[in-house]
Amino acid sequence: MSFIPPDASRPLAVVLVSGGLDSATCLAIARSEGFRCCALSFAYGQRHAAELQAAEHVARTLGAEQHRVMSIDLAAFGGSALTDPGIAVPEAASSGIPVTYVPARNTIFLSLALAWAEVLGAKDIFIGVNAVDYSGYPDCRPEFIAAFEQVANLATRAGVEDAGRMRIRTPLIELSKAEIIRRGTALGVDFGATVSCYQADAAGRACGRCDSCRLRRDGFAAARLPDPTRYQ
Repeated sequence: MSFIPPDASRPLAVVLVSGGLDSATCLAIARSEGFRCCALSFAYGQRHAAELQAAEHVARTLGAEQHRVMSIDLAAFGGSALTDPGIAVPEAASSGIPVTYVPARNTIFLSLALAWAEVLGAKDIFIGVNAVDYSGYPDCRPEFIAAFEQVANLATRAGVEDAGRMRIRTPLIELSKAEIIRRGTALGVDFGATVSCYQADAAGRACGRCDSCRLRRDGFAAARLPDPTRYQ
């Protein structure tokens, strides 16, 4: 679906949009930097599927030219509280990598985004990973992003033959949650329409107890801005 007329004078970018706070801000930043944005979301078997409705809203209101939702069955492997109904979503902070980590999720998401970017002729892929206020996921670290960018330029025709490198853009990676919220607010992001909760209900209302809810709530408090999250 096209939301705005294309403008060939501006570069294209693929932006991963989950429907959450971080990815909405990432899309707003990409647009503010002059990119024509093609939003990509995934139905991967996550229990919090309400985020996909939020992703559609975010893509439309923040001016994405296209929004595609790809279906991949990461739930077939299990191993995460986000895809396996037999694993409870934790409601207290824990040490180490939490059970909400989905094995290889960002590697798979970025690989599919890379494929679409090649087809579109886009050199830039935006992803809203964060290494400051995050849940300890290994695929949100700068080292992972740098390694994947190297792979992107070794494994694609665009990286080998075309002028210019493929770039993985991570504008949020060194920002605190409060800084992300302030940046998104300045760019007009409607955070009330985003869904971050790991166990949101069908209407997108947050549980208020999981790690993602805690990080989000603390971020609004630190930013000294009202929390527009809809809670159960």
